[in-house]
Amino acid sequence: MSNIVDELQEGLKLLKLEWAEDLAQYKKKFLNTTLAEKKKAGITWHPIQLKKSKIGMGERLLVEIERFDSSYPSSFSSGKSVTFFSTHEGYQGSENRVNGVVNQVKKDAMVVTIQADELPEWMLDSRLGVDLLFDENTYREMELAVKKVIAGENPRLVELRDIALGDKKPKFNQLHPLAQEGLNFSQNEACQKITAAQDFAIVHGPPGTGKTTTLIAAIKQATEQGLRILVAAPSNAAVDLLVEKLVDAQVTTLRLGHPARVEEKILNQTLDAKITFHDSYRDLKKLRKEREANLKIAKQYKRNYGSEERAQRKLMFQEVSRIREAASHLEDYIRSDIFQRTQVFACTLVGAASSHLKGMIFDIVFIDEAAQGMEAATWIPILKAKKVVFAGDHCQLPPTIKSYEAAKAGLSVTLFEKIIHRQPQTAQMLQVQYRMPKDIMGFSNEWFYKGKLQAAENTEFHAFTEEEPVLEWIDTAGSGFSDQVNEESLSTFNPEEARFACTYLNDTLKRIGFAHFKQKNWSIGLIAPYSAQVRMLKHLIFDTFEFPNLRAFSDWMTIDTVDGFQGQERDLMLISLTRSNEKGEIGFLADERRMNVALTRAKRKLIVIGDSSTLANNPFFDSLLGYFEEKGAYRSVYEFL
Repeated sequence: MSNIVDELQEGLKLLKLEWAEDLAQYKKKFLNTTLAEKKKAGITWHPIQLKKSKIGMGERLLVEIERFDSSYPSSFSSGKSVTFFSTHEGYQGSENRVNGVVNQVKKDAMVVTIQADELPEWMLDSRLGVDLLFDENTYREMELAVKKVIAGENPRLVELRDIALGDKKPKFNQLHPLAQEGLNFSQNEACQKITAAQDFAIVHGPPGTGKTTTLIAAIKQATEQGLRILVAAPSNAAVDLLVEKLVDAQVTTLRLGHPARVEEKILNQTLDAKITFHDSYRDLKKLRKEREANLKIAKQYKRNYGSEERAQRKLMFQEVSRIREAASHLEDYIRSDIFQRTQVFACTLVGAASSHLKGMIFDIVFIDEAAQGMEAATWIPILKAKKVVFAGDHCQLPPTIKSYEAAKAGLSVTLFEKIIHRQPQTAQMLQVQYRMPKDIMGFSNEWFYKGKLQAAENTEFHAFTEEEPVLEWIDTAGSGFSDQVNEESLSTFNPEEARFACTYLNDTLKRIGFAHFKQKNWSIGLIAPYSAQVRMLKHLIFDTFEFPNLRAFSDWMTIDTVDGFQGQERDLMLISLTRSNEKGEIGFLADERRMNVALTRAKRKLIVIGDSSTLANNPFFDSLLGYFEEKGAYRSVYEFL
């Protein structure tokens, strides 16, 4: 027991280390830096133009902005907190700042929900800018959750804590196996494990094994038993995907969280939207209008009027208070009615601390992508659980940790990993993958999954043509291609390899047939482990006229880092490994889990471009090269130069 508390106390120390590092990195980019430096760091857009504003869901004010200069990087993404400012002399100062939350970002345009009832006049100024804010609240909620777990005031929480960290054994009910239609044998076994578990169940879902399908089936089964369910995940995108699938499965779901952080297609599932659609909403709107009208009249009575006016003013304010109270009661009734009809509540891990869920306890808390959530964040929804189901894959991307020291000391180890290692009887691995042919799956299957994965029958037909191989490694050793470091971003890129990758992709598409590819609506993914190489590939394809055929595929093509492809698939995947140097330095390419994600995205063909002389000193890449050679998929760049 004391060991467990010591472990949690240590985790708290590491969390504070991460918090401090994250804040220090933010301050370094932000404080005491010029506007030009902040733009260079990607945390400020300036100047920007206000394109339009409108009232969105829940009567919140949305603004659409565009930046004039797209040559700078951008750290803005949906869900981030921002603040608008003006560099006009008459509009500077804290009173002329307004905060907001980013809804969506496209290359040079952004939609933001702002925290104001109407658009401030100064926002119409041409010298407008927007800054990224530091999110302190997430750390506060994580710290609070861990402190509650340590304090152990709730007996069930203490039990779950002790089981999760290996001090007590998990319990299971004896059940008769029951096969659900539409699920394979291992998916059914996972659903049975979830039903039988009294404390924890883990669905270990390797790439393409239908983890979401299994999870939705298990959640639906639980709702049919009348159980109260909370579904959580580390990212808004992961929560939105689950909500979309649950709604498709006719499960009444409520998506909690700021509407700005929610995908447009599931906005109807948010609390704001459900309040708007409620039968009593018209009455609520009427009360709000009445309140505003009375407030306006009340404010017209000045203090220095006679006693009659003062009395009238007092009566008006009393009426405003009465209407406000009536509106508040009606709003509470509407919210309570929506909650009564809801089968599943959905939010991010940190979103589980929402005041809307205060005092609520759930029969089962499902946590998806659990191998990507920091332990401290994962405890937040568990505080509300009688039983917990995790789903994820600890052989893919871990959580992003900014403090190298904290990561090294164990902050990157998730609760999912701890339970799967300390309580292996809670886990069921999904074993049939439906994405890629056996040869693409083969290396990851042996290296990460102990050979337990099977390729479903449908994958035998996942190829472009009979002649087109599903695997290719093109070795750039001896070509003279070499990696460089971008001075501004300190990210690595390799211009010659990027150009060769584009040329080879163009030749591959030509061989398969440009028109045929488009007709079949096949998708293309280009992965580079480094953001500077991603920018290089995007520049070559979209900003120059070197590859007009590739440019014509912009609707079918995604170019991103490995992290950007987690949970996704493409028909054709090309990986530019980027590293090529005499010292054999491969940096964070040595992160095997990141490489597992990259190698398992392809549905019909996987092309890897990399320098064997730089990479093969690492045992992982040495084995990977050996695998490609064994499959007859290894080629030298000299064949194409």
